[in-house]
Amino acid sequence: QVRLVESGGGLVLPGGSLSLSCAAFGAIFSIDGMGWYRQGPGKQRELVATLTNGALTTYGDSVKGRFTISGDNAKNTVSLQMNNLKPEDTGVYLCHAAGVISNGRWTRDTWGQGIQVTVSS
Repeated sequence: QVRLVESGGGLVLPGGSLSLSCAAFGAIFSIDGMGWYRQGPGKQRELVATLTNGALTTYGDSVKGRFTISGDNAKNTVSLQMNNLKPEDTGVYLCHAAGVISNGRWTRDTWGQGIQVTVSS
């Protein structure tokens, strides 16, 4: 079974920066892409950023120009650098892996437990 383990997060002042990291553990043959989603208080889960095949990036409109996703395909890790954070960035950030092949099985979506990011003065 593949697990996604997130780290980073915490409390930051508006305008500040924070970094999140996620690593996939298990008998992994391949992963199509990894990324981040978030769920704010009373809000639906939304896309933050994804990295596909180690090169193609996608960002949610609200974070473009402020957040940067990066990753290491060989190590099955993905990171998210968040700059100029705003109170509306507050939420639980979840690591996601798409198209995981492990022990001969393909899984479309694998999720981490989530990590809290709070932007507040």
